[in-house]
Amino acid sequence: MLVAGRHFFADTDPRGLGHKALAVNLSDLAAMGATPRAFTLALALPEARAQWLAPFSEGLFALADQYDCELIGGDTTAGPLNLCLTVFGEIKHGQALTRATAYVGDDIWVSGVLGDARLALGALRQEWTVTTHDWPVLQRALEWPQPRIALGQALTRIAHAALDLSDGLAGDLMHLVKRSKVNAIIEVDQLPRSAILEKQPLAIQQHCTLSGGDDYELCFTAPPEARAAIIALAENLGLLLTRIGTITAFDPSKEQIFWRTANNTPLCTPPRGFDHFDTHAS
Repeated sequence: MLVAGRHFFADTDPRGLGHKALAVNLSDLAAMGATPRAFTLALALPEARAQWLAPFSEGLFALADQYDCELIGGDTTAGPLNLCLTVFGEIKHGQALTRATAYVGDDIWVSGVLGDARLALGALRQEWTVTTHDWPVLQRALEWPQPRIALGQALTRIAHAALDLSDGLAGDLMHLVKRSKVNAIIEVDQLPRSAILEKQPLAIQQHCTLSGGDDYELCFTAPPEARAAIIALAENLGLLLTRIGTITAFDPSKEQIFWRTANNTPLCTPPRGFDHFDTHAS
């Protein structure tokens, strides 16, 4: 579900909104390694205006056609702008990647770069400034995320566990370690970030990469012996894949995720992800 004023600004470009509405749902299929098949759309609109619906539909169906994903039903009504999509995918029995199957000793990886979408949101909120030269790249990260379908499908033969990063690495990785009943060590300084984000103060960089959300990249675990295959996969897909940490044995006396900096010390304040019920969520 995407709600105006909560998940996007009401004046967001409708073409981009159509794309993102489907992309964020396809990202869930990507995390499992599934092939998209169909989707439903329930849409509430203050009014039915062709000037809005036409570009929204263009953005939505351009992505749907890319993955041969068919709209099979839904509903429309008058009301505050609200979109609710359900996607359906297919994968062979026993091959789906889940959050509950990370093993002690696994490497932890992420795709792409983290934090650009949150940097864009902060610029729109006037929390910080970015240059007009950098803005188009950041806007695309926020409004046009790309579901990592091909990556997810390839990972079914390599990875142990996976999930997509929608609410920030800190919050989403916590779901994985809790479901898998393990701990994790993350090398904070190894988190992949863009040259644009690196222009910001370190505190903003860490906030955006760890807690920002809206990245829609994949975070996955795999055994160390899979490193060569993962590097080859990155080259084949033309996609950055970065090893950021290690799965360790569960220890209730320790923080379940240890966020380690370059000098082998923890972050002063452990990060947290986006809370959907926190009206002050950042």
